[in-house]
Amino acid sequence: MLVQPANHAMVSSLSCFLLIFMLLFTNYIHACIQTQRISLLSFAFTLSSPSLNWTSSSCCYWEGITCNRDGWVTHLQLPSKGLKLKVGIFPSSSLANLTHLTHLNLSHNSLSCSLDQTEFFLSLNYLEILDLSYNLLFGVLPSSLPSGHIRMVDLSSNHLHGAVSSSFFQEAWNLTSFSVSDNTFSGPMPSSICHPSSSSLRHLDFSFNNFNGSISSGLGKCSKLQVFRAGYNYLSGSLPEDIFNSTILEEISLPRNSLYGAVSDRISNLTNLTTLDLSYNQLSGMLPLHLGKLSKLKHILLDFNSLEGSLPLSLMNCTNLVELRMGTNNLGGNISRLNFSKLSQLSKLDLRKNNFFGILPRSIYSCKFLKAIRVSFNNLEVQIQPEILSLKSLSFLSLGWNKGLTNVTRAMKILMGCKRLLMLSLASSFLGEEMPNDVEMADFNGFQNLRLLDLSSCNLSGIIPSWLSKLKKLQGLVLNHNRITGSIPSWLGTLPRLQTLMLDFNQLSGEFPNELCTLPMLVSGQTAAQVGHPNFDLPIYYSPRADAKPLQYNYIFYPFIYLGHNCLSGNIPIEIGQLLLLQLLDLSANNFSGNIPDQISNLKYMESLDLSMNHLSGRIPASFTGLNFLSSFNVSNNNLQGPIPSSTQLQSFNASAFEGNLKLCGAPLPNKCQTTTGADAPDMSTSDADTREHQIPWFYVSIALGFITGFWGVCGPLVLMRKWRYAYYHFLDHVQDRFHVMIAKCMASMRRKFV
Repeated sequence: MLVQPANHAMVSSLSCFLLIFMLLFTNYIHACIQTQRISLLSFAFTLSSPSLNWTSSSCCYWEGITCNRDGWVTHLQLPSKGLKLKVGIFPSSSLANLTHLTHLNLSHNSLSCSLDQTEFFLSLNYLEILDLSYNLLFGVLPSSLPSGHIRMVDLSSNHLHGAVSSSFFQEAWNLTSFSVSDNTFSGPMPSSICHPSSSSLRHLDFSFNNFNGSISSGLGKCSKLQVFRAGYNYLSGSLPEDIFNSTILEEISLPRNSLYGAVSDRISNLTNLTTLDLSYNQLSGMLPLHLGKLSKLKHILLDFNSLEGSLPLSLMNCTNLVELRMGTNNLGGNISRLNFSKLSQLSKLDLRKNNFFGILPRSIYSCKFLKAIRVSFNNLEVQIQPEILSLKSLSFLSLGWNKGLTNVTRAMKILMGCKRLLMLSLASSFLGEEMPNDVEMADFNGFQNLRLLDLSSCNLSGIIPSWLSKLKKLQGLVLNHNRITGSIPSWLGTLPRLQTLMLDFNQLSGEFPNELCTLPMLVSGQTAAQVGHPNFDLPIYYSPRADAKPLQYNYIFYPFIYLGHNCLSGNIPIEIGQLLLLQLLDLSANNFSGNIPDQISNLKYMESLDLSMNHLSGRIPASFTGLNFLSSFNVSNNNLQGPIPSSTQLQSFNASAFEGNLKLCGAPLPNKCQTTTGADAPDMSTSDADTREHQIPWFYVSIALGFITGFWGVCGPLVLMRKWRYAYYHFLDHVQDRFHVMIAKCMASMRRKFV
C-alpha cells in the first residue's frame, strides 16, 4: 500500500525527531564528568611519549576510554602504544580518582616506575581486569588486591620483586586468572591462594621467577583450576598430593626446578590433563602404570630427570598424544614391545639418551604426522628403511649412537627423499665405512632444505665429497672424529649459509683455505639477519667443552670453525680477520707456522680461541687485549716469545694456556719479563741488581740527542743561505764523522754491559 504524501512527510518528520533525540540522549548519557576528565589529563601529563590525542570536550570519546551512562570512566585501555613516563612513579594519584574503573589495560608499553603505591589499588573498588604486563615496572606488590570484584590480574614480564603474600588473595573471591611470570619474585610460593568451595581461579602462572621452597599444599582447594605453571624457578620437594584433587586441571607445567621423588599413581585422577611438563627436574622412580588413563594428554615432557623402568604399555592408549619427550633419563626396556600405530596424532618423539634396546618398531612409520624422531644414545638396532619416506612432514631425524646402522651410501640415497628434512644426525654409525663419493652420489638431488648434517664419530674414510656443495641451505656441517683425508675444499667458502664447520680430529692436510674467510654468514651480520634461523621441532644440545654443561639451541646459531687435530700447515691467513661474527676458532694440534695474525683481534665476538700445539712464532698480538668476550684461550706448546700482553682478560687464564713457549714471559707465567725491549731480549727472570746493571745507558743517548738538537738549532737556518751552503756541507761531513764515533762508543758500552 502506498503512503500518502502527507503521511509520508509526517513519518519523515517523526524519524528526524527521533534521530535528533537519540543523538542528544546518547551525548547526554556519555557526557564526561569533569573530575574524570581532569584525572585523565593528569595521567596524560605524566607521560613523556607519545602524546595522546585527548582534545575533545568529552573524555568519553577519547581513545582507549569508555564511560558508563552516568559519565564515569569504566575502561582505560591503551595497550601497545609505546607509553613512557616522565618520572619513575606510577601515576596513582590521577588513576586513583577513576573510582568506577573496571578495566585497566596498559600492557605492552614502556612504563618504568615503582608499583609501591597501595592507595592506587585500594581506591579501585570496582576493578575487574588489571593488565600491566610487558612493561618495566619494579618494586613490590601491595598487601592485597584492590577489590573483591577483580577477575584477572596480569603483571607478567616486568621487574617486580619481593614476596607474593598469601594476604594478596584474601579478598579475591572472583579471581579467575593470575600471572606474575617473568619477574624476579622470590621466597616461597603463596599458600591459601584458593578459598574453599568459593574459588573461581582457573589460570595460575608463577613461572620464570626466583621462587624457592616446596610447592604449598592447598592447590586442591582450587576446584576450578585448569592451568598451573611455575616452571623456571628454584622449587624443590615433591609434587603436593592434593594437586591430584584438582580433577579439572588441564595443564601442569613445572620445568626447570629441583623437584624430586616419584610421579604419584594418583596422577591418573587428572583425566582432563592435556599437558604434563616436569622436564629438567630430579624426579625418580617408575612411571605411573596407569598413565594411559589420561586419554586427553597431548604433551608429555619428562626429559632430563632420573626416571627408571620401561614405558608403560598403557601409554599407547593416549591416542591424542602429539609430543612425547622422555629423553635423558634412565628408562629402558625392549622398545619393540611398543605399538605406535595408535598414536595417529604423534608429531614429536624424543627418547634420547636412555637404555632402550631392541629393534626400532616399524609401526612408527604409521604416525603420518611425525615431524621429529630422536632415539640417539640408546642400544637400539636401527636401519634406514624406505618406509621412512611415508613421513612426509619429517624435518628432524637423530638416530646416532646406537648399533646396527650400516651402508651410509644407501642411507643417504633413501633419506634425500625426505624433502622437508632440516636436521639429520647419524653420528657414531656406519663405523669404518667410506664417505659416499661423487661417483656413488652422481644422481644426488636431495637435502635441499637441510640445515644441519652430522656424521661425526663414524670413523669414515675418504675425502670431503663435492656433492655436499649442492646443499645451499646448509648451516652446520659436522664431520669431526673421522679419518677423512685430503685438503679442505675451497668450495666450502661458497656455501651461502654455512656458519658451523666441525672438521676436527681427522687427517686433513694442506693449508687453511682463504675462501673460508669469506663465509657470508660469518662476515656480515646483515646477511645473517636476512637468512634467519628456522626453529627445529626439537631442541639440540651442544657442549663446547667436555666439562661444560650442554647448551640448548632451538636453531643453528653457533658460529664455530673447528679444524683442530689434523695435519694442516702453512700460515694462518690474515684474511681470517674478516670473519667478524666468529665465536669459536680451534686450530689446535696442527702444523701451522708463522706469526699469529693481528687481524684475529677484529673478531670482537670471539669466545674461545685455541691455537695450541702448532709451530707458531713471534709474539702474542697486543691487540688481543680487546677480545672482551674471550672465556677460553690456549696458545700453549708453540714457539712464541716476548711478554704476554697485559690485560685483565688474558691474565685471567691459567698458566697452562701459555706453557710450552720457552721464550714467553709475564703473568700468568711464573717467569718475569726483563725491562728491555726487542725480539732478541732475554726472557729469563732477573734480580733487581741485575736489572739495574743491564739498564740501557740513557746518559749516552741523551748526550747524542742533545747534540743533534743543538746543532740543528744553530746550523739549520744557515742552510737557507746560499753563501753558507758550501761551508755547511763541509761542516756536516766533519760532524757526521764525530757523531758516528760517539754512537760507536755508546753501542760498545751497551754491548759490554749486556754481555
